Amino acid sequence: MHTSLPIRKVFEGVATRHDMYRMFNRHRGNPAMAAGDAGFLFAGEWFEIVERDHEYMFEILPPLFMRGDLFAMREYLTDSITSVFFALTIDGRRRFFHGYCDLSERGSPERMRAAIVERESRPVKAMTREERIEHIWSSTHDDYRGYAGERWAQHLRGKRTVLLYGGRRGTALKLLDQLTDAEISAKLPVHLRYLPDAIAA
Repeated sequence: MHTSLPIRKVFEGVATRHDMYRMFNRHRGNPAMAAGDAGFLFAGEWFEIVERDHEYMFEILPPLFMRGDLFAMREYLTDSITSVFFALTIDGRRRFFHGYCDLSERGSPERMRAAIVERESRPVKAMTREERIEHIWSSTHDDYRGYAGERWAQHLRGKRTVLLYGGRRGTALKLLDQLTDAEISAKLPVHLRYLPDAIAA
């Protein structure tokens, strides 16, 4: 049994439809996916989408339920975890979000709504180290990311890896959570590299 992960932003900026579908499948290749035990990977993840994709997802199937500014998808990702879509007014502007909520946890969608509003209402645009790492994972092509396999030490197997370009040293795989600040900066798009560090709530 897995402990619920915190509510967390996994992509900086507004996702295109292509980005959105990639994020729906961002843990492909994780050993837990093959074992059918991947809910803990997704629960709590959220990102921003455009209005037309919010409306498109609403029209695919009748929602499981609607509560004011949110609705849940009828099809579950796994067990009790499903997609929840939000239409929120933040600082006077209507914005749209997708998140994975564990409906076995009472009030899960409402807690996610509150976390999104709190995160997106901060006066200064900034990113935590964790948000930077998650953005790198979300935006890296499948060919350049993966999971530590048999060549890695036993205690590292299954951890996320990314391919780094090392100049004259060529390319090398490195554990995502062991990237240095310089490596994180190099992997981020230019417009995100120089954002200040945010303090996690």
